[in-house]
Amino acid sequence: MKQEPIPNIDMHSADSQTSTRSLTILYDNIRWEEKALYEAAKKKGIEVANVDCKDLFVDLNNNGNSKYQGVVIMQRCVSYFKSVHSTAALEGLGAKMINTLEAATNCGNKLFAHMKLQRAGVPTPRAVSAFSEESAMQALDRLGYPAVIKPTIGSWGRLIALLRDKDASRAVIEDREHMFPLYHIYYFEEFVERPPRDIRAIVIGDRVAAAIYRYSGEGEWKTNMALGGRAEMCAVTGELEEICIRAASAVGGQIVGVDLMEDKEKGLVVHEVNNTTEFKNTVRVTGVDIPSMMVDYALKIGK
Repeated sequence: MKQEPIPNIDMHSADSQTSTRSLTILYDNIRWEEKALYEAAKKKGIEVANVDCKDLFVDLNNNGNSKYQGVVIMQRCVSYFKSVHSTAALEGLGAKMINTLEAATNCGNKLFAHMKLQRAGVPTPRAVSAFSEESAMQALDRLGYPAVIKPTIGSWGRLIALLRDKDASRAVIEDREHMFPLYHIYYFEEFVERPPRDIRAIVIGDRVAAAIYRYSGEGEWKTNMALGGRAEMCAVTGELEEICIRAASAVGGQIVGVDLMEDKEKGLVVHEVNNTTEFKNTVRVTGVDIPSMMVDYALKIGK
């Protein structure tokens, strides 16, 4: 992907910034997804500005005459903290962010997302939260074993652990007490009885573009592709689409990845909604041109 090394998004004239045929991609790491979005936009004849968030600086007091007013920006930062804070700054100055600060904040925090999903009536795994070592153990007694501990902020399966009994739980929680205070906010989910897979569905606006099954790698209970999982095509049923659209709406998302599990008793349950979602494997398995669909949606938002 061609990078435009200008640190303040002043990449176009005022006319081109407000054009419905221009797009800014904000990133902190160049993945396959960012390259694909750039190529899809260029094929459509769209003027693309690539901005590395590490080079970004923003005048936060530029009210009333902001050069960001109406600029369509696809937020693609991997870092939750860079994503949320850069979105807050740019959206506050009038940029049209995809996704918005509301979605970035909700999706990036598992507890926040769970509460939004619950309030909207979206089916989820049972979950409990606690705020000290002792209350965490009490919460697990209430939830039951096995259970899954997750950091409220995190991705790619990091610091997620399967707690099979009280002794294992005590050891994990004692270890977390020596970590950064963020990890003293305990979030536990029931261990869902399901096939050895979950579902990743890509929502763009008011439709599910495509979905895949993600199977656990050998000797692994997590389904993250980074941990050796494999992907297969998943049919987008009416039930799947309806749940995913409701989940995206609940967190305020425009373009999100919705992760679901097939609970043996409850059916489909949503366990995560991803803000700057990865979609490489979904494109590879389904053949759906997701980058082009995302760019089309961004242009629609810009009108």
